[in-house]
Amino acid sequence: MQRIAEITRTTKETDITVRLDLDGTGEAKLDYPLGFMAHMLNTFARHGLFDLEIKARGDLEVDQHHLVEDTGLVLGQCFAKAAGDKRGIRRNGSCLFPMDETLARTAADVSGRPFLFFEGGLSGVPLVSAAPESASGPGNGPAELSFQTDTVEDFWLAFVNAAGVNLHLEIIRGRSDHHKIEALFKAAARALRQALEIDSRAANGIPSTKGDLAGPGVIV
Repeated sequence: MQRIAEITRTTKETDITVRLDLDGTGEAKLDYPLGFMAHMLNTFARHGLFDLEIKARGDLEVDQHHLVEDTGLVLGQCFAKAAGDKRGIRRNGSCLFPMDETLARTAADVSGRPFLFFEGGLSGVPLVSAAPESASGPGNGPAELSFQTDTVEDFWLAFVNAAGVNLHLEIIRGRSDHHKIEALFKAAARALRQALEIDSRAANGIPSTKGDLAGPGVIV
């Protein structure tokens, strides 16, 4: 059974296409205008062993919020669609992920009941990096691009609501916002990978006493 989904969402604010294979090798093909977020999506695919293709555009002249949030929404929709009736999955997964000075803890329940606990300990200060040379102004050196770290929680909230997943994301300790966000993406990927793996002892069953895990998640 192939667990693959592709969804396009087009609004006046964003245009996003996501293709997801839950049983991939961790390959990511990303056409994404925010470098830091592309880095997070790439590491999410690699650690989850999800094959992920994303092509996205958004009204970045307004804010990064619309694009980042809608990316989480479409990705969550793909997870819900690819998982189908969730037959045979382990359902739960967790990960304790160290990254240098940072330690992240994540637990996931693919229950059909969306919930997010997010405690990232982020400073709220944007992460700044140099733009590509083509974006430099004449004689002004490289332009600066910043990533709004407050959109990370928006991404995950949109994801859980669309995927129908209960997800707890927590930084136990850390200093660098970059490390904190990246550790959370890696831990979440590994927890979701574990939760969505097929349990060979119960490959034909729904892991719920109710016999149904559809819930209110957005299944497209």
